[in-house]
Amino acid sequence: MEYLIEDSATKRKGISTSAKILIAATGGIGVGLSVICASFVAPAFRRICLPYVPATNEQVRNVLSFLPKNSQSKLLDIGSGDGRIVVAAAKNGILADGVELNPWLVWYSRLSALRQGVKRQTRFYRRDLWKYSVAPYDYIVIFGVEQMMKDLESKLIAESKENAKIIACRFPLPGLQPKSVVGDGIDTVWFYNLNKVKSTASKRA
Repeated sequence: MEYLIEDSATKRKGISTSAKILIAATGGIGVGLSVICASFVAPAFRRICLPYVPATNEQVRNVLSFLPKNSQSKLLDIGSGDGRIVVAAAKNGILADGVELNPWLVWYSRLSALRQGVKRQTRFYRRDLWKYSVAPYDYIVIFGVEQMMKDLESKLIAESKENAKIIACRFPLPGLQPKSVVGDGIDTVWFYNLNKVKSTASKRA
């Protein structure tokens, strides 16, 4: 009888330990998922939200139609997401950088560039786009939201090169006249040349 009581207690102890391990593992997974999800949800709590929405294949083609091939031009993708624009530009012989606030997307982009053989031609930074200088770049690609385009336009005019080219996707820059427009609906891309804008601003100054 004593043996049976001892054996039952041992089993109960074993079940308790297994349950603790299961709870700990489940809790760890939950925390991990919360950390990952927070990187995607956090931008929604900012004043201007720039959500992650992957570029379509048509959008990528429309952007590439404005880029020279095999040049030493430098491109910046603002809000680079999973890096597909940067990688595609690099494959066309352009030195391309991406700026993205979500750390998981930055790491994914770096791995994608490595896997597709353009690691040396690309760089991805985890930065706040409002604090990142666009001055070194010849081409600047924007995947923004309507609420941010006016402020972003002011930043581009103030910081970018005199001959910089701006490629806006999904939403146009409100105060500038595009030189060319391609695509329809969400795949629409607006192309701007800042030469005239910078020259006009210089004359006024």
